[in-house]
Amino acid sequence: MKIQDALAGSMPHDELRGFSGRFDVVGDIAILTIPPALQKYDHVIADAILKHRHGIRTVVNKSSHITGDFRTAHYKVIVGNDMVTTHREFGFSYHLDLTTSFFNPRLAQERMRVTGQVQSGENVIVPFCGVGPFAIPAAARDASVVAIEQNPDAFHWLKENIRENEVVGKIAAIRGDAFNPEILPAGLFDRAIIPTPYGWDHILDVIAPRVKSGGIIHFYTFKNRAQSEILKNEFVKRRYRVLIRRRCGNVAPAVSRWVFDLQVP
Repeated sequence: MKIQDALAGSMPHDELRGFSGRFDVVGDIAILTIPPALQKYDHVIADAILKHRHGIRTVVNKSSHITGDFRTAHYKVIVGNDMVTTHREFGFSYHLDLTTSFFNPRLAQERMRVTGQVQSGENVIVPFCGVGPFAIPAAARDASVVAIEQNPDAFHWLKENIRENEVVGKIAAIRGDAFNPEILPAGLFDRAIIPTPYGWDHILDVIAPRVKSGGIIHFYTFKNRAQSEILKNEFVKRRYRVLIRRRCGNVAPAVSRWVFDLQVP
């Protein structure tokens, strides 16, 4: 049942039309973005979600965009009080506190697409690794992974998730700024997975020299379609082989997250 159907009769029809009914789920937390004009109905909406989606314990309204070096947002708790949760995805478990750690459940399929390409014995680097949803599946495929995260809270959960998912010894977790080349291990990597935060595309110039010739970079960026085409042409000029360019969801009007799978010359 759609949430709009469950809300029929609880909200005026004209106002209900202004609510998309979409929400994200991280663990047992439902994350809404309720338009300001409809926030007077937040408990009505939350009750409908709790009634029709089993396993949800907390419902929140996202009240700000993701900002800052630690990539966190602000939330208003509508129902519940626990923002610490465990998110399960393709057999892996990720503990996190949603108020202090970034996690995007919409990238689940994309994470499996990328990490499914990792080969046993590869050396992989993952900057901006968060609580580990790219790094841990890569390590589970018997790769040696360097995972870099500067948010101390996300780093705490990363270490716990490494233990929880039994990849201790396969991931070298480094707390620090991925833009600081001094924290990067010496040597070359077979693969880099770069879930770039908004506006930080210059990380590619830091990480790419650490990937060996013939190695693969999975580079994420935020662009409109025309900008992504321009970027593709720039990569070709820089002699990268563009294996894939694809959208990974909209983030703003006309702006999408794009991934480029690049082979290093």
